[in-house]
Amino acid sequence: MAFIWRRRSTTIVKLVALMLAIWFCIAFVIYTDDTRRRASVQESSGFGASGNNGLNAGGGGGDPVALALKNGPISEEEEAAAFDAFAGNRNELEDVADRAAPQEADVPPTAKHKRVKVIPRQQAVDSLHRNVAAVVPVEDKTAHKQPPSKEDDKSFLDAPVANLEDNPGEMGKPVNLPKDMPPDMKKAVDDGWSKNAFNQYVSDLISVHRSLPDPRDAWCKDSAMYLSNLPKTDVIICFHNEAWSVLIRTVHSVLDRSPPELIGEIILVDDYSDMPHLKRQLEDYFASYSMVKIVRGPQREGLIRARLLGAKYAKSPVITYLDSHCECAEGWLEPLLDRIARNSTTVVCPVIDVIDDTTLEFHYRDSSGVNVGGFDWNLQFSWHSVPEREKKRHNSTSEPVYSPTMAGGLFSIDRKFFERLGTYDSGFDIWGGENLELSFKTWMCGGTLEIVPCSHVGHIFRKRSPYKWRTGVNVLKKNSVRLAEVWMDDYAKYYYQRIGMDKGDFGDISERQKLREDLQCKSFQWYLDNIYPELFIPGDAVANGEIRSINTNMCIDAPKTGDEEPVSVYECHGQGGHQYWMLSKTGEIRRDQACLDYAGKDVILFGCHGSKGNQFWTYRESSKLLHHGSSGKCLAINEAKDKLVMEECDASHLRQHWMMENYDSSKL
Repeated sequence: MAFIWRRRSTTIVKLVALMLAIWFCIAFVIYTDDTRRRASVQESSGFGASGNNGLNAGGGGGDPVALALKNGPISEEEEAAAFDAFAGNRNELEDVADRAAPQEADVPPTAKHKRVKVIPRQQAVDSLHRNVAAVVPVEDKTAHKQPPSKEDDKSFLDAPVANLEDNPGEMGKPVNLPKDMPPDMKKAVDDGWSKNAFNQYVSDLISVHRSLPDPRDAWCKDSAMYLSNLPKTDVIICFHNEAWSVLIRTVHSVLDRSPPELIGEIILVDDYSDMPHLKRQLEDYFASYSMVKIVRGPQREGLIRARLLGAKYAKSPVITYLDSHCECAEGWLEPLLDRIARNSTTVVCPVIDVIDDTTLEFHYRDSSGVNVGGFDWNLQFSWHSVPEREKKRHNSTSEPVYSPTMAGGLFSIDRKFFERLGTYDSGFDIWGGENLELSFKTWMCGGTLEIVPCSHVGHIFRKRSPYKWRTGVNVLKKNSVRLAEVWMDDYAKYYYQRIGMDKGDFGDISERQKLREDLQCKSFQWYLDNIYPELFIPGDAVANGEIRSINTNMCIDAPKTGDEEPVSVYECHGQGGHQYWMLSKTGEIRRDQACLDYAGKDVILFGCHGSKGNQFWTYRESSKLLHHGSSGKCLAINEAKDKLVMEECDASHLRQHWMMENYDSSKL
């Protein structure tokens, strides 16, 4: 009996153990299935185990997910509870705010896979200081409250966007901040301007996937206009201490609006930035983007050499350069690649639309308003209307047009052709002049330069550069002298006149001169005759140089702020620059494309129109008077010797006497 009982007890123990094992297995399956369902919800909403990948890349977990996916308003109590639950997962979030994304079902169909980051009301200032792009809730777009201290930083959780169409700045619309900003908000706005020379605060309110209007006309949208087998391009974007939201938006505009089969890589070249958000945070953000490569320079090089560094990593047949504060419009890429596919020596530029530096409004023009590039004899780039001779070549204003020069920031070029042209002159420093050098040698060495009206890219135009560089070197002058010495032949003298004939130290140019010789490039005279015949040649001027008041040591000085501003007088310095003027055979007192203009009030600079009128002047060498044709008055310096005035002509008034440098009446 004892033996039987021992066997029965052993069997009972085994049965109990088996039942417990079965129960644990069932519980484990139920738990695993529940966990998978929750993970699936999180993944479809932009959450998951991707870690701290940066803005909009997912992250976090736990109860805050339920809050982030909740429809309707969120109470302060709910926010606080979620924040406390979330606080334990912030080990690596010193520089990046945690992220939450909307459920895919809540996102409009056109916006799927374009996750947008939203922050609670009180996080606006803190996001700006971190350079983390953010969008405040729709009902509180421009509200601003005092941010909490760093100790309370754990109390932040991103709220979802329910309707992308209501986000600030969508469809390229402006974001206007209130005029009566609270002090802390104003400080944050001012800090953004100081660091970036544009309104970073507004940029941080706008989605990095924001929608834009489509500037193309029907002609451009016809897919039959483009070849079916287009080459791939690598997109090179160079940056130095760029604002987070602007840089990320630039990259996403390329990814979101380019056929993936046409993009090889997006190569981000870091020109030795020292802002934390451009280090690990940037790498984490793009870790899951196989198309994006980050290349870092070992020292500060400037834009030109940074672009050369990026070109070394390019493998695709075409290279496309973009600035780091751009937004590509729909259909921007195919028209550019199509022109290169048809002719590999064609260099193409998109229409550069203006993104307002204050409101980030996207301003665009249709194909009838396209301009082409030019330059003046200061070797500065300028925009001009399409010449009549060029318009006659086309049946549609949407067709690509020849351009004498390019702005230089945004263009596509066949990689092998770029290499054959010698890429950029590595002797150029930082930036400036490289666009004209590439323009001149493209035309003179067998290529074609075009503006493509079907391609649109927006660009933030800054009024100043926010970046610091070493002092003591006039890099623009050095670059321009190298450009003139290699490519402009005898016409280089007109630039040297603008800088007082002082070339300075411009380095060794023998390799660039040999490049031009090896490529058997045409002369600069050919370029002027065939590509840019509209350019006024200083050698045709009756006088060129300073216009000096004989009674004083004052010279007529051009406004530094641009055209349509009063022309002033300043002590003569003999260095050209703003005191360099030309008297044309037709009676214009010119600064290249701008002319001295008097319409009854101030004497101003206005675009030369060739119709005489307010811009017609005659210089009487015997009396030294500058006579204005339409008014009959003479130019004078006022009694205080600080302003130009117009007076009734009187040769006995020494204030009306002027000396025009290099005056030659035989050219009349």
